[in-house]
Amino acid sequence: MASKLKVVIFLGTTREGRLGPRVAKFVQDHLKSKYDVTLFDAEEMNLPMLKKALHFYRDQSQAPKVLLDCDAKIQAADAFIVLTAEYNHSIPPALSNLLDHFGPQGFSYKPSGIISYSPGIYGGMRAAMQLRCFLSELGTLSVSNIFGIPEVHKALDENGKPLNEHMVTGLDRLMSQLDWHAHAMKNHRSKFGVPK
Repeated sequence: MASKLKVVIFLGTTREGRLGPRVAKFVQDHLKSKYDVTLFDAEEMNLPMLKKALHFYRDQSQAPKVLLDCDAKIQAADAFIVLTAEYNHSIPPALSNLLDHFGPQGFSYKPSGIISYSPGIYGGMRAAMQLRCFLSELGTLSVSNIFGIPEVHKALDENGKPLNEHMVTGLDRLMSQLDWHAHAMKNHRSKFGVPK
């Protein structure tokens, strides 16, 4: 039996009353039977505002253990899912801060999927558009499908249970693309390695 693809989920909101944990719980619960899923939650990790990214340490053994542990999971990952809210029509600062702690070498030649959400009717799409550029520069190209969740408080209950059919079909549509790209890139990395 083939091993499960490793997927790292990034949740980058920290403000009081945040709705992101609902989305993270829904995604984790939906994927855990098929994928090896790890969640990086900016609120729980409580990383400081970026002063020194992991790849800026000349001797990486001197870096904080949390960065080393997370980097190992990023390096081992086959794909990434980035959950983004929308702050002032842009990417939450906690999300960019979280991602910026790690160098592009762990993200390169691996695909990503974007899930945006908001309590409003646009579902965080303005942040998703900016995040697509951000992820591209990080080296993890996002698949074309973006799963936007408008009125997220009406779409998921407090435990991440979906309250409408759109939630499951939307996530499945995103994952069909992400899964295909993750397998293709994993096979290609295995056969040809990663260019330096």
